[in-house]
Amino acid sequence: MRYADDSNVYLASRTAAEHAFETIRNYLESELKLQINPDKSAVARASERDFLGYGLIGRERARLKVAAASIQRLRRRVKDVLRQHRGVSVAAVIEALNPLLRGWTNYFRWAEVKNVWQELDGWLRRKLRGRLWRQSKRPLARARLLMKRGLIEERAWRSATNGRGAWWNAGSSHMNAAFPKAFFDHMGLVSLVDTHRRLQSQS
Repeated sequence: MRYADDSNVYLASRTAAEHAFETIRNYLESELKLQINPDKSAVARASERDFLGYGLIGRERARLKVAAASIQRLRRRVKDVLRQHRGVSVAAVIEALNPLLRGWTNYFRWAEVKNVWQELDGWLRRKLRGRLWRQSKRPLARARLLMKRGLIEERAWRSATNGRGAWWNAGSSHMNAAFPKAFFDHMGLVSLVDTHRRLQSQS
C-alpha cells in the first residue's frame, strides 16, 4: 500500500483551504491512487499543525519553533539514557547523552524560537545534578561533595541534611552554586543553547 509524503499547504482563508484540501485529496486518491492518512490530514490554522517535528508561531511573521511533541520525545529519550546508565559516573552519562543532543539540535537548527533551548539546557543540568546528589547517598558524603565544590562548611552541612528529595536539591541554590553551567561545560556536556547559536551563525 502506498502513501503520499507529508506536506502542508498554507492559504489565506479557511474556505480556500477546505477547497484546496478536497481538490488535492481527490487528485491523490483518484488520479494517483494514493491513500491519505485521515488521522494526520486536516484543515487547521498553521499554528495548530506540526510538520516534521516543527511548528509555526506568530501572526504578522511566522517563525519556526520546535513542536511540543518533539520536545516531549527528547525528554523521554534523555530519561531512557539515564535509566540505561544507572550506577555509572556522570561523565559516562554525559558521553552517552551527547550524540543524542548534537543530533537533535542539528535537526532543529532552523527553529527561531530560542527559549526552548534554554529550558532544555536547564532541565538537563538539573537531571544531572540530581544524579550527583543520589550518588552521594549519605549526608556526610553530600556535605563533603559540596565543600569540595567550594561551599563553606556551615552551608554544606545545612544543605546536606535538609531532608529534601533529589529533584528539589538538584534545583536548589546550593547545587547550582556547586555545579554551575561551567562545571558541565568542563565535563563536555553539549549545551543546546551554545550549539544552536553556533549552527545558526554558520547558516
